[in-house]
Amino acid sequence: MTFEQIIKDLKNGIYKPVYFLMGEEPFYIDVISNYIAEHVLDETQKEFNQSVLYGSDVDALTIISEAKRFPMMGDYQVVIVKEAQNVKNLIPKKQDDNDPFLAYVEKPQKSTLLVICYKYKKLDKRKALAKTIDKTGVLFESEKLKDYKVADWISDYVKRKGYVINERNASLLAEYLGNDLGKIVNETGKVFISLPKGAELTADIIERNIGISKDYNIFELQNVFGQKDVLKTTRIVHYFAQNQKEHPLPLIMASLYGYFSKLIKYHFLKTTVPSSQLASEMGVNPYFMKDYETAARNYPERKVRQIISWLREMDVKSKGVDNPSTDHGELLKEFFFKAMH
Repeated sequence: MTFEQIIKDLKNGIYKPVYFLMGEEPFYIDVISNYIAEHVLDETQKEFNQSVLYGSDVDALTIISEAKRFPMMGDYQVVIVKEAQNVKNLIPKKQDDNDPFLAYVEKPQKSTLLVICYKYKKLDKRKALAKTIDKTGVLFESEKLKDYKVADWISDYVKRKGYVINERNASLLAEYLGNDLGKIVNETGKVFISLPKGAELTADIIERNIGISKDYNIFELQNVFGQKDVLKTTRIVHYFAQNQKEHPLPLIMASLYGYFSKLIKYHFLKTTVPSSQLASEMGVNPYFMKDYETAARNYPERKVRQIISWLREMDVKSKGVDNPSTDHGELLKEFFFKAMH
């Protein structure tokens, strides 16, 4: 079942006795469990019929015992198990008919909403436990968002909140905040507080509220480098070298490696893949394909391969190998000088 369908059913009062929320992305797990905690019971009912347990403090039998209780003065009780991945015996390595949790989910208490928040791990969907939960309750896997989809997610999220953001600024946020959806929500929330509904999240507003410079950021560096704008590239590199605390070399190198890897992919795929499929094959937002086309014209495949080799060399030197004293800022300047000439 999808996240949207789960929330829709909850809003319509369609409840399941077991919600097993698992996966690498904690954001959706938190949203679903928080919605259940806040909306299924009213404030009076919560005093008697809502329990929050923590995985490191309970075992499987404690959870089951809590779930089997009947609600007091209401139709439902809610039992939420946070950090359920820390319950030692909740998911035995060898599942059999004596597994108490499996036995419970086969015949769950209909008046209980048992919410298992199983973060950063997941059940084997081929096993009996997963199949049974999927049959009697909700088995939801919260997958980590692919990097190339983050900008689109941000655009959609901002729109749903009643604001506007263009694709370039959404990509700027994605580049700096990564694919941690909780972090993205927290940071954009800082912006929403000061803006009226319908307002646009401009580069100036993002810089003022989140602290991402609209002129001096890795996204802009890649853009001007691809255009072979030596002056602007040198200016940004110099800024990074002077502000290494805010722009550490390892993070810059990780972004550059992703950029040049996509550029080499473009050179390889442009003659073998239809142009309509090129963006998805590269893992790039179609909006930015023109930027890669420009960069590919300015840097032939042979040059890009050489640049990647220099990038790896910079990585080794930054760790002190054959380089006892060179400053990280100087390494970055040296790399871009070679890359652009």
